[in-house]
Amino acid sequence: MRISELDGKKVAIWGYGREGRAALAALRWRLPGRPLTVFCKDDEVADLQAQEDPTLVIRTEVDAAALSAFDVVIKSPGISAYSSPKIDAELNGAHFTSGTAIWFAENAGAHTVCVTGTKGKSTVTALIAFLLRAAGERTALAGNIGLPLLELLDVQPPPDAWAIELSSYQTGDALRPAVAVVLNLFPEHLDWHGSEARYFADKLKLVTEAQPGVALLNAADARLREVGTALAARGQRVQWFNADDGWHVRDRWIMRGGRAVIDVKFLPLPGRHNWVNLCAAMAAVEALGIDPVPLAERVADFQPLPHRLQRIAEKDGLLYVNDSISTTPMASIAALDWYPGKSAAILVGGYDRGLDWGVFAERVAADAPGAIITMGQNGPAIFERLKAIATATKFVLRESTSMEEAVRYAQEALGTKGTVLLSPGAPSFPRYRDYAERGKHFAQAAGFDGTQISAIPGLGVR
Repeated sequence: MRISELDGKKVAIWGYGREGRAALAALRWRLPGRPLTVFCKDDEVADLQAQEDPTLVIRTEVDAAALSAFDVVIKSPGISAYSSPKIDAELNGAHFTSGTAIWFAENAGAHTVCVTGTKGKSTVTALIAFLLRAAGERTALAGNIGLPLLELLDVQPPPDAWAIELSSYQTGDALRPAVAVVLNLFPEHLDWHGSEARYFADKLKLVTEAQPGVALLNAADARLREVGTALAARGQRVQWFNADDGWHVRDRWIMRGGRAVIDVKFLPLPGRHNWVNLCAAMAAVEALGIDPVPLAERVADFQPLPHRLQRIAEKDGLLYVNDSISTTPMASIAALDWYPGKSAAILVGGYDRGLDWGVFAERVAADAPGAIITMGQNGPAIFERLKAIATATKFVLRESTSMEEAVRYAQEALGTKGTVLLSPGAPSFPRYRDYAERGKHFAQAAGFDGTQISAIPGLGVR
């Protein structure tokens, strides 16, 4: 649905985070003077009132009856599509859309690369934008990475290419990307999607429903191999990364088939998972028809994104690493794989989504860190899961009630040498607004300036 199609309809915006703000600004630009209603939180009312817009109705209470009074509701992605009052309002005739869906309707034919996956999607999207810019393409970096697409609705001149990150909340809103990349699938966001099966299905909408020119999939993921086979059988063009005949990692080299292209020791990206991320980005650029091999030497200049195994600083013999983006136990395992052994103290725990920490427990039993400090809502459950393993393998296991306490326990466990690693394996809310706020708090608790670690390089058009 394009913005012009909203003219003459009763329209509401539901949610006033960054996506909601972008939607309001876009509608005010394209449809000035049209009545609009915004459903927001109590602490967002003052910001809306400050706009002094007589055509804007501000509401803080939302239910099915309120939503059903509108022809179209532009819903923020964080609001589940599978719960009330959204479902009830839909049954009553309300039509729901999103800022992402509106952008794709407005930009049919744009040269887009869309990236999703449980982990690594921000890094891969940023790498794709970096490589395209290195190739001379004027490229937009936007989406779930931190810049709503509607904030770039009328950018001029139009970019040559778009590198767009999409969360599982947004994949169903994409339409005809030139390349659709799915990196991996692990259970996540089960509270929003309602089940693991639905989460996977929603994630895969980027290749099963969005009609991409090329579906680029991770050959090492069993679920994605199955999906790719089915897509190819119905005539979809499918390409692979992390396969021996394409871009893959071998013996600390980034390979293109049998050709060694990049020695990973020159990369600014720590961890094998990040090397695989680079393979995905190289394969995506190649799928667009650009040879990425001549761009390989430029990768050394890529600036890693914050909160992803981010080395903050060393202090009193301890290195502090911020991996606040880690929201699944598998991500915490990947962090421990990069900082293995007794010289690491890892901080885990956060919002309890009911994910199984059994795989993490197995990893710890096989190669225990020096200390594990639990925190957050699911901290007690993780602590109980690890108690017997801690006794058997003799690592420090402690419960904390605050970030400051968790950092202090890690420091005490390590003494004057080692790595204090924040890799929670769980979402940040409700204690924090998002993972970035959690990462800042970690830096502050360790004695650093948290405001200096969160800027995402390369956002927007360049």
